[in-house]
Amino acid sequence: MLNYKRYRRFNTITLPNRTWPNKVIEKAPIWCSVDLRDGNQALIEPMVVEEKIEFFNYLVKLGFKEIEIGFPSASQIEYDFLRELVDRDLIPDDVTVQVLVQCREHLIKRTFEAIEGIKNVIVHIYNSTSVLQRDVVFNASKEEIIAIAVEGTELVKKYAKDFPGRIQLEYSPESFTGTEMEFALEICTAVQEHWPATVENPIIFNLPATVEMDTPNVYADQIEWMHTHFKDRDKVVISVHPHNDRGTGVAATELALMAGADRVEGTLFGNGERTGNVDILNVAYNMFTHGVNPGLNLENINESIDIYERCCKMQVGLRHPYAGKLVFTAFSGSHQDAINKGTKAMKDRGGQYWEVPYLPIDPADVGREYEPIVRINSQSGKGGVAFVMEEYYGYKLPKAMHKEFADVIQKIAEKQGEVSPETIMEKFKTEYLTAKTDREYPYEFTKLQVTDMDNDETKAVLTFKYRGEATVAEGIGNGPIDAVRTCLKQKLGLDVIVLDYSEHALSEGAHARAAAYVHVMDVKSGRSTFGVGTSSNITRASIRALFSGLNRLAK
Repeated sequence: MLNYKRYRRFNTITLPNRTWPNKVIEKAPIWCSVDLRDGNQALIEPMVVEEKIEFFNYLVKLGFKEIEIGFPSASQIEYDFLRELVDRDLIPDDVTVQVLVQCREHLIKRTFEAIEGIKNVIVHIYNSTSVLQRDVVFNASKEEIIAIAVEGTELVKKYAKDFPGRIQLEYSPESFTGTEMEFALEICTAVQEHWPATVENPIIFNLPATVEMDTPNVYADQIEWMHTHFKDRDKVVISVHPHNDRGTGVAATELALMAGADRVEGTLFGNGERTGNVDILNVAYNMFTHGVNPGLNLENINESIDIYERCCKMQVGLRHPYAGKLVFTAFSGSHQDAINKGTKAMKDRGGQYWEVPYLPIDPADVGREYEPIVRINSQSGKGGVAFVMEEYYGYKLPKAMHKEFADVIQKIAEKQGEVSPETIMEKFKTEYLTAKTDREYPYEFTKLQVTDMDNDETKAVLTFKYRGEATVAEGIGNGPIDAVRTCLKQKLGLDVIVLDYSEHALSEGAHARAAAYVHVMDVKSGRSTFGVGTSSNITRASIRALFSGLNRLAK
């Protein structure tokens, strides 16, 4: 039996007068990428210096203005990477680099040596504050934990005094989600009292879900409580750093922004310790779908995928939001039909807003291809096959024909799985456009001469082959198709009626081709099917469609 009684909730806060549920996200937060520190330390094979430089340059290209580049006092490779950024002059003037350091003097001193020559730096200090860590890791009182944070703050202030660039302090009460709110506020306030923050250069209080311990609404309550209790709020930036242990990091981030957070630390595609950090791209694209400018250059998600997979040696999942190969794909027949109708309606209406069922955004807006949206397998329906034929090859199959051709593709899908658009088109040619004469396809159209008569009737002289034998026949009808039908009845005793007919252009210009569709029924058997014909001449296309239908009836 599942031993669920070993676990219990950590109750941190009661907030009956919460206001965040009535808020909406109306602007992008300050984004801080921690890919090169938090993300990198979680990799099986951490990035080498050149990979980190490539990743840094890409983060700048994406539009990040704050980038945590590492822990330069912790290892030589981290230190060397930072110095490479400085020596190669790779840090733009409008980008602030962030460095993490523990509250120890020799490490802070080493950190200031590493950042020499940088114009804008966030020095990020932290110590664990949670009930559990105070008990089992540090065996320390609240007063002792506060003393560590204050000492770290004073040390940063000491070395910042002679630093020629701009220093901004960030303090994280690590394991914030497992900390009593009163104590979290107490330790942050102690740090605040020892740091000369201003409106122009505020202090950053990063409130991390180091371990995601509860539902996203609880995290939002914690953030709102801190937001309303900080003194000198205009001199404070509230930052969140959500992890994804419960799989709700994105939701926790969004609710935290509604609750008063100003800043988000996260990574591309959510790489990070355990189940990962919050996926910044996911949150940013979510804003985009609501018409909010995300403040990042997100037009080419494929480029983000490429650099992430190369430098991090990790794969983006097939169903990863916005980035996965299958997220703009519909296998379900009803979904395919709705997408087909939605895209057509949007084109016809010329509306201002993107409104297509099952597609929250236009894939083209994020650099994805539009063609792979519909994928055909054994679960697909008639709408999906029709969508592929129209979007890929320009054939607008009559609605009554959708099921007939979809049934043909269904049999292939049941044998082999997914069916490519190329295979669908090849099967379409075989089923409808083949002109050969054999036992299955006994009728072959050769030539037609049409004469309009005075009584609005049409005379047709039809040359065709029946089972390989050339034949000429004459007939009169109310149009070319009806006249040809009369020819076949008089010559072969073939009794068919045309149930429906449609046509459209396959291409534009002087050499445009037309496609014609004829729905024919054998009067004797009652069986019916569609035929398809193409030609630069619409009459010839329609007669070819009639012969295509006759061959399918014979088959």
